[in-house]
Amino acid sequence: MRRDPSLRLLLLSDPHLLADSFGQCHGRPSLQGLHHGLHQALAGSLASMALPALCLADGASFAAAGAMTDASAPPVPLFADLLGQELAIHLLAAALRSRRLAPAYLFAGPDGVGRSLAALRFLEGVVATKPASAGPGAALDVLAGDARIRRLMAQGNHPDLLWVEPTFQHQGRLIPASQAAESGISRKVPPQLRLEQIRDVSRFLSRRPVESGRCMVVLESVESMAETAANALLKTLEEPGDGVLVLISAAPDRLLPTIRSRCQRIPFRSLAPEQVRAVLGATASAAAQGASPDGVSPDTASQDGAVCIPDPPELLELAEGSPGALLDHRRQWQSLPEGLADRLLALGPDPLASLALARDLSEALEGEQQLWLLGWWQLAGWRRRQDPVRWRRLERLRAQLLGHGQPRLAWEVALLELAALPALSLGSARPSGT
Repeated sequence: MRRDPSLRLLLLSDPHLLADSFGQCHGRPSLQGLHHGLHQALAGSLASMALPALCLADGASFAAAGAMTDASAPPVPLFADLLGQELAIHLLAAALRSRRLAPAYLFAGPDGVGRSLAALRFLEGVVATKPASAGPGAALDVLAGDARIRRLMAQGNHPDLLWVEPTFQHQGRLIPASQAAESGISRKVPPQLRLEQIRDVSRFLSRRPVESGRCMVVLESVESMAETAANALLKTLEEPGDGVLVLISAAPDRLLPTIRSRCQRIPFRSLAPEQVRAVLGATASAAAQGASPDGVSPDTASQDGAVCIPDPPELLELAEGSPGALLDHRRQWQSLPEGLADRLLALGPDPLASLALARDLSEALEGEQQLWLLGWWQLAGWRRRQDPVRWRRLERLRAQLLGHGQPRLAWEVALLELAALPALSLGSARPSGT
């Protein structure tokens, strides 16, 4: 499971967050980062911290030119940069206005539509919430946003916020999924939220908050929890104390019913096509000044300005109204070895060619990439010929790859069986340029 890419996507439309950048790649604080942020805050030197690079959705990074001071940052409505999620905004804003917060929230919806960004904005409002004795005017101020709190959260330096994402286990250490690629670790198995991380959450919630009225925790991809971790989280939800937990999930039905019942559900939906274009347009404007008026984004133009071959149409369909997911699908597509997708579409009856393709797939691609390519191939084949036999065989292959077996053997058996079916010519995977 990957982390929500819309956070990285939409932060580019906010110049203050772009100037301040993230404290770590993707702004995910560890416990050590929180302790460091607390130390800096007590020393009074947070405002002078050096700004590292901002990690973007396409893997590139830009050095921040400098920090904007809190005094120079104009007030920005709290949820102004969260597009297409009116119901979620309404529910979260109502909770902040009333100062009546649930112990736990479940942000449920597809990847890449703004759930992580909404969590950051909501918790910014939680920190800025004044006590009830401050009067009704103070509740309205919560929705105006706070530049200083936003900067600390975006950098991963707020002492009362712990952001937890699925991890890989590597040499006795837990590596966050967002850092796996740069760490060069194997990703043959999907990342998980682990028991040790949930125990860290419980300890964090039991401490006294430093700045805000309560400690706050965000758990990404909670559907990736192992059974022991889910049981530990349930115990935490049963005794939440004064903390606030935000669970982010693209598959809430995979959670224990007892976990779902203890959370207030905040629904997120796929964006309409014009909203996807608006988000991508804002990203292109912020990340690549001087983009062509027809909306060529950094992901469809090469570094020398030449426009690359357009995306295959399946990428738009796979994105399902999620701008963040579209960027992820585009990145996955562009990272494929040349010709590999065409060889899948041109699969013929030659068993030696099938075995060679299985070998190349298992050796050249990580487990996550194999699953992505399988999903694309399944959709591309169905769009060209609706064959339920092939579809069911590919579903079996997906289950085998997810079952942590031997990927090469699973591909070999599947490709040999598919090659024995009646010929299916699907043409080329890469559309021709215009």
